[in-house]
Amino acid sequence: MDAATNEGRIEFGRIAAAIPVTDMTRALDFYTRVMGMTETFQNGNPVGFAILKRDKGELHLSLDRNHKATTTNVCHLLISNARAFHDHCVNAGVRIVKGLRDQTYGLRAFVIADPDGNRIDIGQPISNPPKEPESPG
Repeated sequence: MDAATNEGRIEFGRIAAAIPVTDMTRALDFYTRVMGMTETFQNGNPVGFAILKRDKGELHLSLDRNHKATTTNVCHLLISNARAFHDHCVNAGVRIVKGLRDQTYGLRAFVIADPDGNRIDIGQPISNPPKEPESPG
């Protein structure tokens, strides 16, 4: 028996991705202008932490002047129209890391990078995903 069972039902609430950025002004511009998020909180002078929201999505930005991006996605965002948002990102000059395509796991997905190179995996649930190719023999 795990601790959660001993204490009764434990329900998780809000959880938000925390994304390190090297330039808060540049990051806030990207996440508000390109991603369409609204800044709802900031802390520090100069700002070292900010919370951004859009619909049910929330991100926390933390200033880290020594941050180096990796090839790992920092967060996954589910949206209602991947094709339209992909086109919006292309038109805004956002770096597309992986192009838009329907995935066998049931998402129409693509990956972008923010100005710091942080990768964001974006997907839309689809009802008829492509089938895995059959392996020979």
